[in-house]
Amino acid sequence: MPFTEDNISQLPALKLLCHLGYQYLSPAEALTMREGRESNVILTDVLRERLHHINQIKLGRKTAQFSEANIERAIQKLKDVPLSEGLVQACNQTYNLLVFGLALEQSIDGDKKSHTIQYIDWENPENNIFHLTEEFSVMRTGRKDTYRPDIVLFVNGIPLAVIECKSPTIKEPIKQLFRNISAINKKMVFNTSMFIAKS
Repeated sequence: MPFTEDNISQLPALKLLCHLGYQYLSPAEALTMREGRESNVILTDVLRERLHHINQIKLGRKTAQFSEANIERAIQKLKDVPLSEGLVQACNQTYNLLVFGLALEQSIDGDKKSHTIQYIDWENPENNIFHLTEEFSVMRTGRKDTYRPDIVLFVNGIPLAVIECKSPTIKEPIKQLFRNISAINKKMVFNTSMFIAKS
């Protein structure tokens, strides 16, 4: 067997993660779920479906669903995290959205109030959907070429972890990882973890 990163690091990592419950998406499937745009890092269709599934508005003993308009507002809010104040502030805002949710106004039976929509069901992990894909092409900042993390992990369509698979012969893999990540589209602010897998 050739001594390559694919067969000594990346393939075993993919198999392990699938065994742990992640659903595999081919790069083509992942791109389709990203609305066919390499500048979009969210699996939009997955996120939309999960927002419907894990969120309900409770009104006493009754429940209601968030409107389609509010579901789309929640998706857009995540996509439009402002970067004008810097990456740290953008990461902070993203963290708050993912952990605390987003308050949205909705009128139910003539009563208009703010209700919080959650992106991840922290209390019931089984209500979330976990995907992974490989060779996830993302447009680089200010350029026309792409960066391709080896493996990206998603929760409800939101990319939360990047794994770079390296051969044991690669020197200084951490520097290489940070050099690559720094060039990636800044919309990857959802990424909360970066790993290096070496055989």
